[in-house]
Amino acid sequence: MLFRSSLISAAALMGLAFGASAQQNANKVGVISVQGAIVGTKDGQKASQELDTKFAPRKKEFDSRQSELASLQDQFNKGGSVMNEDKRSQLTRDIDEKKKRLERDMQDAQEELQGEQQRVLQGLGQRMMAVIEKYAKDNGYTMILDVSNPNTPVLYASSGIDITQDIVSLYDKTSTNGGPATTTAAPGTPRTTPGTPRTTSPATTVKPSGPGTNR
Repeated sequence: MLFRSSLISAAALMGLAFGASAQQNANKVGVISVQGAIVGTKDGQKASQELDTKFAPRKKEFDSRQSELASLQDQFNKGGSVMNEDKRSQLTRDIDEKKKRLERDMQDAQEELQGEQQRVLQGLGQRMMAVIEKYAKDNGYTMILDVSNPNTPVLYASSGIDITQDIVSLYDKTSTNGGPATTTAAPGTPRTTPGTPRTTSPATTVKPSGPGTNR
């Protein structure tokens, strides 16, 4: 899906560590894939569908323009050698101009999409933090690590300490009209808030496959 794949790559955004009280088990550590948790929630799925709907017409337009460009290129490849100089030059200019305009418009649309993703992630990420924090305190965790964050150097983690699905379930249970209220971080443990997401090339974006590179 348009947004889902982008969200997966963009949501690797929080390294999590929570302080524990003296009564908690000092060795209880959990791991979570925050990107998987956000995408797995009902709110994440709804946001994915909304962005799909919003940007689908733009993608359809780009696909149409790209097909037109491919047709002109094919026309040039097959008949360019027998065209007169004026017609060949005009066709070359048309192809170059359409290609440059398409590239600019696709890049602008991609930047707009990323901005929309960032806005959504800010809200979802803050609510997800509240859920993780409550879960950690209620279950006596001293630390929860985000294994989807490239800055969290986890080389191995047992599947038995993965709390991703538990967090998705808890989030969905407590999310009502905007999600759970933000909780206060434990003393000495600063709250991690969503920052600029990692930029990667999604499997499906507003940028269609084929001709077109960034400006």
